[in-house]
Amino acid sequence: MRIQLIAATAALVMVSGAALAQSAIVVQEQAPVVTGATVVVPGEVRTYVMEQRVPSVAYEGEIVVGAPLPEAVEVRTVDGYNDYAYTVVNERRVLVNPQTRTVIQVLD
Repeated sequence: MRIQLIAATAALVMVSGAALAQSAIVVQEQAPVVTGATVVVPGEVRTYVMEQRVPSVAYEGEIVVGAPLPEAVEVRTVDGYNDYAYTVVNERRVLVNPQTRTVIQVLD
């Protein structure tokens, strides 16, 4: 009887683990992320981007972290940091990976 109880418990844990894994995949499909974790941006990059005076681009779509910006949206490089670019979209400053045009962070 004890072995059956242990086997049943183990089966339940494996089934619930699979269910959790499936829900995590669904969440990632709905809200893409860059690496699955919060991106830490150097303070100098954030300061530089916040200080720049550039015109805002009107864009009807939604700006989502992990999604690429359309080619029509001009991005500017961050001086001294080749891994970061930025733009201002709908009055919000957006950090972008310059190689992929993928949104890294939306700054407020």
